[in-house]
Amino acid sequence: MAQPAPNILVVEDDRETRTLIAKYLRTNACNVTTATDGREMARAMTDHRVDLLILDVMLPGEDGLTLCRKVRAESQTPIIMLTARGEDVDRILGLEMGADDYLAKPFNPRELLARINAVLRRQAAAQTASATEGATALGFAGFRIDLRLRELRDPEGARVAMTSAEFDLLRTLCERPGRVLSRDSLLDLTQGRNAGSFERSIDVLVSRIRRKIEPDPLEPTMIKTVRSGGYMFTPRVEPILAAGN
Repeated sequence: MAQPAPNILVVEDDRETRTLIAKYLRTNACNVTTATDGREMARAMTDHRVDLLILDVMLPGEDGLTLCRKVRAESQTPIIMLTARGEDVDRILGLEMGADDYLAKPFNPRELLARINAVLRRQAAAQTASATEGATALGFAGFRIDLRLRELRDPEGARVAMTSAEFDLLRTLCERPGRVLSRDSLLDLTQGRNAGSFERSIDVLVSRIRRKIEPDPLEPTMIKTVRSGGYMFTPRVEPILAAGN
């Protein structure tokens, strides 16, 4: 199952900028709703699920900083602030009000999309960490991945030999089941862009892991390849809590 397109709300009073952002994001698999001020923003957030808010600082009526503070008081919806002024004081105020990122105009739409994706990845990672908080192991398809001992046990309880890199990648996949993860994302999450890291290394590691967990590594069902996307871990994953939790 492909990852659903994010719902983005763009709050920007300048029609040209608003149209440019909305058009670019829609051509890059985002659902976009637009608003010109705080009242329209509130109405849109009531009527639609909003996965991320793009909020201009200079708005008629209540400014973006005030709106950012109000949104943050009620929800954890990610917020990226936009401003025509690239002054440090605006950036600092925006972050203090609860914004997740900040972009000064003029900007390249590709940079905005990259920042949107980065913020959504961080939020997803935080949600995953919250869901597995307190877990000492994760179970899937009869396998058990022990997070403390850093080892994998097969359905018969036998230890499966794994390198550190293989374990880190399998853990990352287990913590994000049902999500399409690009090779870039997997590199960031497992290797932190260490010197010498490259996308092909992910393919090699996936191939090794498949040989250890798949019933038929040539016809994988657990770690699926998504064309032009990356990989998706399909089994249901269950957190296993330490005794007494």
